[in-house]
Amino acid sequence: MSEAIRPHHGSAWVRIAPLLLLAVLWQVAAMRLHSRTLPAPSAVLQVLWAEVVSGELLFHLGKTLFRVAVSFVLAMLVGVSLGILMGRSRRLDRLLDSFLIFGLNVPALVTTILCYIWFGLSETAAILAVVVNKVPMVAVTLREGARAVDHSLLEVASAYRLSARTRFFKVYLPQFYPYLFSAARNGLALIWKIVLVVELLGRSDGVGFQIGNFFHFFDITSILAYTLAFSALILLLEGLVLRPLENRLNRWRT
Repeated sequence: MSEAIRPHHGSAWVRIAPLLLLAVLWQVAAMRLHSRTLPAPSAVLQVLWAEVVSGELLFHLGKTLFRVAVSFVLAMLVGVSLGILMGRSRRLDRLLDSFLIFGLNVPALVTTILCYIWFGLSETAAILAVVVNKVPMVAVTLREGARAVDHSLLEVASAYRLSARTRFFKVYLPQFYPYLFSAARNGLALIWKIVLVVELLGRSDGVGFQIGNFFHFFDITSILAYTLAFSALILLLEGLVLRPLENRLNRWRT
């Protein structure tokens, strides 16, 4: 087995060690400062466990994860399709490029407020606001992927008379994998942040809604507990799903 694809058993600890160091430094700082604005990790974990037992955390976390999942799938479908089309057609690229630049620079807060004003304080408006904010970034990334496709490989596939389906799935699509996973990883990091803003402004449930409530009561410990829970789920998704899938699909490059 080559060095490029040999599994590194210590890589998990390399990724976890900085987080453990941060937790230790946080605990030491909290013990020395004795400040209400910096609760100790132990206090945050106690609140986190209490919220889990009561069911509040699981309920609001489930609502937020649902919005993140739906928004992510819709944004990826629209953004990937748009990006590939723009990358393959110069005319379409020139036509839509200004819209992409405009979409990339409009603040998420503005888009969220406009969607709520135009479509009401509904679930549809909330998800639409997230999708509209994410699509331009996905489209830009995939447009670059479409431009970087090695057409000589497609010509070789045609010379060997491979079927259109085989050319697409075995020759064309694999060249997009780095761009797809870049868009997916950045998209996931961006979408859940926008979802929290959307929930804070116009929903009656979800992690963003709860954080807004805790802010009004200056409850820093609960804010950190909910943030820790959601961030841990995103890290697990990255480590257990996205990264292994990316490594598996990109093995042909090594």
